[in-house]
Amino acid sequence: MAALDLKGLVLAVSSLLTACVILAFCWVYIRKFQSRQESEVVSTITAICALAIALITSALLPVDIFLVSFMKYPNGTYKEWAANNETRGQIEDTVLYGYYTLYSIILFCVFLWIPFVYFYYEERDDDNVNKCSQVKNALKYTIGFAIVCVVLLLIGAFVPLEPPPSQNSTQWEKVQYLFEELGSSHGLPALSFSISSLTLIGMLAVITYTAYGMSVLPLNLIKGTRSVVYERLENTEDIDDVEHQIEKLKSKCNDGRPLSSRDRHNLQELESKLQVLQRRGRHLEIAERNCCTKVGSALRPIKILLGIFFILVALLFTVALFISNLDKALHSAGISSGFIVFGTNLTNPLNELLLALQPVFPLDYILITVITMYFVVTSMAGIRNMGIWFFWIRLYKIRPKRTRPQALLFLCMILLLIVLHTSYMIYSLAPQYVMYGSQKYLVQVRKSISGPASGNATFGTTRICDADAPEDQCIVTRSYLFLHKFWFFSTIYYFGNWAFIGAFLIGLAVSCCRGKKSVIEGEVEADDSDLSDDEYVH
Repeated sequence: MAALDLKGLVLAVSSLLTACVILAFCWVYIRKFQSRQESEVVSTITAICALAIALITSALLPVDIFLVSFMKYPNGTYKEWAANNETRGQIEDTVLYGYYTLYSIILFCVFLWIPFVYFYYEERDDDNVNKCSQVKNALKYTIGFAIVCVVLLLIGAFVPLEPPPSQNSTQWEKVQYLFEELGSSHGLPALSFSISSLTLIGMLAVITYTAYGMSVLPLNLIKGTRSVVYERLENTEDIDDVEHQIEKLKSKCNDGRPLSSRDRHNLQELESKLQVLQRRGRHLEIAERNCCTKVGSALRPIKILLGIFFILVALLFTVALFISNLDKALHSAGISSGFIVFGTNLTNPLNELLLALQPVFPLDYILITVITMYFVVTSMAGIRNMGIWFFWIRLYKIRPKRTRPQALLFLCMILLLIVLHTSYMIYSLAPQYVMYGSQKYLVQVRKSISGPASGNATFGTTRICDADAPEDQCIVTRSYLFLHKFWFFSTIYYFGNWAFIGAFLIGLAVSCCRGKKSVIEGEVEADDSDLSDDEYVH
């Protein structure tokens, strides 16, 4: 029990420190990108809290894995304090209630809180709209999201995973059976179905943004940026060239003749281009004087090493994901089971690494947190480079100090959904570790003995827990139950993993073909106003 108390203390301290780091990270990130002129307290708090809740939820995964692993000795037997089924059940219920709480908060954020704040600020952009009308219109749109949430909960609650025991039962008995199933499962299918539905949207975001970010982030670090001095010289030459073209067009009307419609159109385009180049010149001048640019140049070797490390990690994840999917394709129980695999058939490097680190708590906790943060950082890099799109329509740009409140809320919504899907991504990268941790179980094997005392003898041997293990000998993590309550979601995730691998390879090829980015990449756009430019400069 003393060892349990010590482990519990370490677990509590690690969890508290992780929560503090997550909150600090979310605050710094949101404050970095939010517009100084359009920043609002409510939208800022909403964005920080939503992103923090998602990251804290992902941090619960290694705690779940640690608890099921700590119940058993390395020889496969239960520890004394965990030998009682009631004690194990209490621990499992505690983790389950933790998932209930955090996932319920996520549903509240996705379907109520974030939509209301988003539409509230959308209505504020309209002229002659008072506060009451803003709240009323925002509630009207939010009700639609709430209805979708209720529908998902009802589908998950009342669609039975197994048929009723008697096919000849009455309609009332069938309805009664559904309510009994809902009560016996404590609402797990309802919440699992809703979260899995959100995870599907997160899967699309991961394929779009994370896969691209995993390639563009390390390659940008390795390539670096263009020389600010050369960019200023090139920009000055462009300004001179555009001014010469403007003067040439204006000279056509020196004799009093008006310009043709084509010349007027060309003149307007050249004047707009000149404004952009002049703003670009001001930004380049500030970047040249900025000490951060000089420090970045001095840290160039570290950036290259960091980029190499990130690309190696990305390749490791891709290889591990490919091996996991290949294992499912070759050795799974089929599409109707969600491609569940019985036993370990192909060696997964990341799974083996996590199993090796798991006994030395909290190394696996740190590694899982790092993996999650890696997915978040690469997702942010993907969104930062691509912007927020709805099919072929670009909705928002994500730029430091110039991102609107609505764009930040959209960003946090996407990141929240991405973090939800990272739980399944980590399961795909290390399926055995996420499902059972480092648990082992005893198997009685009969062997024949030759010699004077010939005969058959029974020996106990240990095996690593897998899907083929006895149910009473291996405890499944609560996270796995949430992720795999419905087999068809697992099937969709399986094909989504193949799409993720393909998107990563395409993004890697595109990133390799692109040249170095500008030192003021994304700071100056043609549709920027002078006001937003002054906001960034000052």
